Formats: sequence, C-alpha cells, structure tokens
Amino acid sequence: MPPKPKGAVKASPDQKEQQQQPPSTVAERTQQRFYATNPLAARVRSSGVSSLTPTERKTFVYSQLLQPVAQQRIPLSNKAEREFWKAVAKDALPIRRLRDDYDWGRDSHNGRTTVSEEEIEAERARRKEMASLNRELYGEITGPLASDPEWDDVIPIVHEEPEDAVARIAYPDDYAEAVAYLRAVMAAKEYSPRALRLTALVIALNPAHYTVWLYRFQIVRALELSVPSEIAWLNEVALDNLKNYQIWHHRQLLLDHHVPLISADDAAVAALARSESAFLATMLAEDTKNYHVWSYRQYMVRKLGHWGPQELGAAQSLVDEDVRNNSAWSHRFFLVFQNPDASTPGCGPVEHDPKVPEAVIAREIGYAREKLALAPQNQSPWNYLRAVLAKAGRTLESEKALAEGFVSALGTDEESVKSSHALDYLADVYAEQGDKDRARLCLQRLWEKWDPIREGYWKYRAQQLG
Repeated sequence: MPPKPKGAVKASPDQKEQQQQPPSTVAERTQQRFYATNPLAARVRSSGVSSLTPTERKTFVYSQLLQPVAQQRIPLSNKAEREFWKAVAKDALPIRRLRDDYDWGRDSHNGRTTVSEEEIEAERARRKEMASLNRELYGEITGPLASDPEWDDVIPIVHEEPEDAVARIAYPDDYAEAVAYLRAVMAAKEYSPRALRLTALVIALNPAHYTVWLYRFQIVRALELSVPSEIAWLNEVALDNLKNYQIWHHRQLLLDHHVPLISADDAAVAALARSESAFLATMLAEDTKNYHVWSYRQYMVRKLGHWGPQELGAAQSLVDEDVRNNSAWSHRFFLVFQNPDASTPGCGPVEHDPKVPEAVIAREIGYAREKLALAPQNQSPWNYLRAVLAKAGRTLESEKALAEGFVSALGTDEESVKSSHALDYLADVYAEQGDKDRARLCLQRLWEKWDPIREGYWKYRAQQLG
C-alpha cells in the first residue's frame, strides 16, 4: 500500500514551459490538459518509469489500475480490494480522468471559429430540400392507427420540434404515431374503450410514460371498469418491467379507488389482501430487494389492515432465505411496531412506545440474537436490535453481554473480534456509561484494523466523545 504523499507531484521544468505555450489546435489543448492533470504520466512518457521515485511509481501504478479495478476487469480479493481503495482515497486519485488520445477529427472550417448567417440559411434550405425529397421518394408514412377506421375521426397532434433544436429526439415511427393520437384524445378528455386500448399500446412502447398512466386511471374511474381485471392486466406488465415506478403508483391509485367500494365486505377485503400478497411474493422472487415492491407492500398492509401472522411469516421467510436482506428486516420491524393494535399512533420509528407488549419486545430481541449467532458480521440484526431496544425504552447496556461475546482481549496481542458491528455497539455502550477511554479504544481498533475503510468516520466518532 503506497504511503500518503506529502504533496502534489510537481511537473518538470520542460513540462511547465510546454504548458505555458497556448495550444494551436483542440487536440493540443486536450493533450495539455491531460498532462496537467496527470503529471506522472507525462514524466513516464518523456523519461520512462525509472525517472519516478518509489513512492511516485506506486502512485502511478495505482492510477493505471483504477479503471480496470473499478470496472471489475481485474478481480481482487476482499482484503486486497479494501487496501487498494484505501490507498486510492489517501492519494486522492481520480477515478475518472481525461483521455490523452482522443481524436477530434478534421477541422471542416479550416481553423475558423464562427459560422456566417449565410451558411446557416444555406444549411436550413438544404435540410428542407432533403425533407421534400424524402416525401417524394417514400410518400407519407402511415402507421396502424392512421389506417384503422376506428380512429378516422381523430386528428393526431404531432409533436414538432423547432428547426434550430440542438438535438432532435429520434422517436420510432410507431411510438410517435401512438403518442400523437394520445395527445389528441387527452386534449378532448375522451374516456372510452378505444382510449383505454391506446394507453395499453403506449405503455407497451414506453412503460415509463408517467402521463399515460395517470390518463389510464382516469379512464378506469370514469368508465367504472373492473379494478380486479385492471390489476390482472397490471400484473403482466409489472413482471415485464420489474423496476418501473409508475406501475406501482398506478396500483396504489387503483386500491385507493377500489377499497372504499368493498370496505363493508370483510371477505372481499381479505381476498384482495391475499391476492396482493401472493403477487408481491412473485415479484420478490424475481428481486428480493426491489425497493418499489417493498414500499408498496407497506402501503398495502396499512390500506387493507393486513397485519396478521401470514404477513409476518412471509417477512420471516425472506430473512431466513437471506439473513442480509435489509428490506425484509425493515418490513418485519414495520409489521411489529406499527401495528395499530399494539402500538401508539404517531409514535416515531425509534421512540419509546409503552403500548408495545413486553412479550413482543422479548420475542424480537430473541429473534435478533438468533440471527446474530448465524452471521455476526451482518449489520441488519445489529440495527434491528438497537431499534427494538429504543422501542422498549431500554439502554444499549442491557445487551452489553451479547456484544462482548463477539469481542475479546481488546487492545492486546490476543485480541479477537468476530464482528466489527459488535465493536461499534460496545463503543456506544461505553459512551453511555461515561467510560470515554474504553469507547475511544473500540473506535481506534475499528479504524486501525477491523474497519479501516471507514477510518474517517471512526475518527470523527472519537472526536465527538470529547
């Protein structure tokens, strides 16, 4: 690991003299900028690697490895990768840098830096002539909607960009046509079966089109269409677009609209909750940490009152499958401590809640202990334990013995730490007890050995001790 340099590497006198000369071409300016930001590379190119000091040579090698390691083209062990990035951070090496071989092409203006108004007008005329020629050669381009008699009464609203637009978006013909008809029916506030089919077409072409989703919901509501049928269609779209946010907002709007209509029928609400849970399980089987799915799941639980043991069991199964699934841990905490039957309304996530039964607190502490025994270096159960203790109104000291079980002989040659998170926990415990020296020792061992990648953070924590 290269030591931290005491100062920036200085360019040689020849390079300084060259940098002071203004560039005559864009290519020369690019090369000068490259040398100015990569002085070691400039010296290697002019004098070879032997001209560098040992410290500079290590820094140069690390700079050459940055891109391959960042792009995982050169695999490193976990320890080697931690040491590599620690050295990169100490030497302040930039991950992105200029290219020294960029080809700017030939100067079509022969060195001129401006274009005359006559040339601009000539280019506009040429483009108009080419557009006219294209129409003569290929005729009017028509799509499936333009040739469909069902849409004969609709005049599509075509999006026309100005001639001087810096960059025109090259929409595919089928998408441009579909959106042109969509603009027309939206402007007319048409809520009809054909408009609904049009929204499905646009969504198939561009599922992230936020406006079309809002328009589709307005159609469903205006025509009083079957929400279960709409959800069944939506399920297929969601499985084809796992990370699409608009799908889940549309689903939420559907439930907001549908649940008041069935709220008097407990069986219908329960059936909807079961079907939603089953589909969410299908989605999470594709990606167990899909943020949009977990966010919607909390909304669904609140909306349908789905706080029962089935939902808790589903979250527990996902933790059992992957004890590091922080999303599943968060959902379990939400189910246990936000349940209106066993919590205080409006109580914050980490505020003491006297309404939570002691049996629930004991169960959740035991659950965290069980998972810590399986994976002590997993941060999720440590965070969960802290939050449960906060809900119970207990201090961290109450679980001091648990954390001490993962740390022994701290600060000696026989030191053993099975979990850096336990060391972090003990630092807070000792700080609570007023033992600042012991707390500082925990933090010091973290930055020195057990978690050096976050050295700056641990030192900041030590400073906060006073």
